Amino acid sequence: MQRRRPTIGITCGDPAGIGPEIVVRAVRDPRVRAACRPLVIGDPQVLTLALQLCGGAGRLQLVDRPEPADAPTPAAEDVIEVVAAGELPPGTLRWGAIQAAAGQAAFAYVERAVQLAFAGTIDALATAPLHKVALRQAGVPYLGHTELLAGLTGAHEPLTMFEAGALRIFFLTRHVSLRRACELVERGRVLDVLLRAAGALDRLQVPPGPLAVAALNPHGGDDGLLGSEERDQLLPAIAEARARGCAVEGPIPADAVFHQARQGRFRAVLALYHDQGHIAAKTLDFEHTVALTLGLPFLRTSVDHGTAFDLAGQGRASAISMIEAVLTAARYAGGWREELRHARAARSRI
Repeated sequence: MQRRRPTIGITCGDPAGIGPEIVVRAVRDPRVRAACRPLVIGDPQVLTLALQLCGGAGRLQLVDRPEPADAPTPAAEDVIEVVAAGELPPGTLRWGAIQAAAGQAAFAYVERAVQLAFAGTIDALATAPLHKVALRQAGVPYLGHTELLAGLTGAHEPLTMFEAGALRIFFLTRHVSLRRACELVERGRVLDVLLRAAGALDRLQVPPGPLAVAALNPHGGDDGLLGSEERDQLLPAIAEARARGCAVEGPIPADAVFHQARQGRFRAVLALYHDQGHIAAKTLDFEHTVALTLGLPFLRTSVDHGTAFDLAGQGRASAISMIEAVLTAARYAGGWREELRHARAARSRI
């Protein structure tokens, strides 16, 4: 029996950015078609413009009542299935400009995607980039995708993991200042993230092995000479994680640990702040790095870049990262099917 292809919801991100264009390019890619049934959530008017930017091949098919995730993939290869959401007044879109209306539309795409997930229509979600200032101007009370999805699903502090080839990176902190990130390197927080990261890797069916914790300070603090966080916070957290059966090593100086993980020594690395992990992944492979949000009732993947307003509306944006995000969602979606069923059942009882 032929294995069922998962249905992947794909949101268009900020409509004034490159999101609509890279979504259209990704959905038309034969590898995406072979791996899943792509279901785009966005503004049909904007997607029509994006199709024109991409050469016009393909046609939109509006889906008023999306079928469940196990419905067959449409046979016509040029059909792009679209669930309409966040529609802008005709003629109001300005490519490459921060707009409150675009921020509101981007929020509406994600909100509709969450509804589709809980309705059993999609198995996983892949997202094009939002613009945080546009969200703020629209009055959306969330900083970005991760916070937004946590709020809409009721999830507690979802984890972010980057995957760049054989390198996987979790983040202790992300969208906070560097000063605040250092303050958040705290024993209990590190322990919590380590335990949840190990569970997430099991669900992704990553082969067994130790997790690594990146050090915060140069040379791992040199036993307190260059900083005390390793001695006072990281080492006790690692010891407690080991006592609970979690294989962990570290803290390992950040200038070495990512290379070691890429060589296969570790299942993943826990980076302590945003740029520590982003620089490692994006230097290794900027276009093929995919962000995964773990800890939601469903899997969410994302591109590793922003809205690229300087390229919007020009038909020149690369869809490589968007294609990788959709393929990654399709590859791992099965690990969340049971949890999503439980979440739907719990939601129906509320």
